[in-house]
Amino acid sequence: MNLEQLRSFVEVARIGHFTRAASHLHLAQPSLSRQISTLEHDLGAELFHRARGNITLTAAGESLLPLAKRMLADAETVRHEMQELAGLGKGRVRLGAPPTLCISMVPEVLGSFHQKHPGIDLHLSESGSRDLLDQLAGGDLDLALVVTSDHDTAKMSSLETTPLLLEDLVVIGAASDLVLAKKQTLTLTELAQIPQIVFDKSYDLRSTTMNAYRALGLTPQVVLEGAEMDAVLRLVERGLGVAVVPAMVLFDRPGLRSIPLSDPHLTRTLGLAHRKDVRLTKAATAMQELIVSTSTVFASHGLGIASLG
Repeated sequence: MNLEQLRSFVEVARIGHFTRAASHLHLAQPSLSRQISTLEHDLGAELFHRARGNITLTAAGESLLPLAKRMLADAETVRHEMQELAGLGKGRVRLGAPPTLCISMVPEVLGSFHQKHPGIDLHLSESGSRDLLDQLAGGDLDLALVVTSDHDTAKMSSLETTPLLLEDLVVIGAASDLVLAKKQTLTLTELAQIPQIVFDKSYDLRSTTMNAYRALGLTPQVVLEGAEMDAVLRLVERGLGVAVVPAMVLFDRPGLRSIPLSDPHLTRTLGLAHRKDVRLTKAATAMQELIVSTSTVFASHGLGIASLG
């Protein structure tokens, strides 16, 4: 088994067609077929069901696919680490973060990092924490900012996690909303009576909020659901409804006002994770240190954010 065979296998699995996969890999189709056949012989199992115009994975192929992706990602990490050791002034950091951090802390981190290390390639994956944890375990990310309070310890047992912040969840409305202006706090019972915007189901934030409603036997008055973070903030600014968001998204948002939640007081815990079995490159270590220091600065502004470092 070699990396070229694994790369060919992953590409055929992705495209579902030998000829198109060969073209994408800049290989002759017979060469690609030989690589796959050799791999199957070495493993003692067929990896694809071969039918005209319909290439699908066998059970063995399904088992191999995540392992192959992880092995290729690890090989790429080794290559970048060797570049660093060779003093080429190059490197790469692949960071994952949820949408709420991609519009608040992450731009500060990436902007500062690029100024200090302009030769390092930066890759950002914006997704929910569940997806980010899968990407991290599969070798597609070096570091991931995740909501650790929403995930059991078993799923994160293969990861090293640095606690960063404890953040309040708050209600946001338009700055011009005179009803909210009279409120000091809102209970979840009161909030359920106010028209509100609900995030897409992929957001951990939606699960946290809806679970809190269910625990009290409440049904929120939803005026719109399925929106992404930036759209939610813009719609709230225009007075369509209120939304429950982490306190951090209020930075540089003069068109919004926030009201603390009480009864219950909802929070989330943020951490920075990486795989235990893979040593961070110098570039990823520098990014890790910058994220930790930046989170401390954000916590110093108050506004419902406390440092855990």
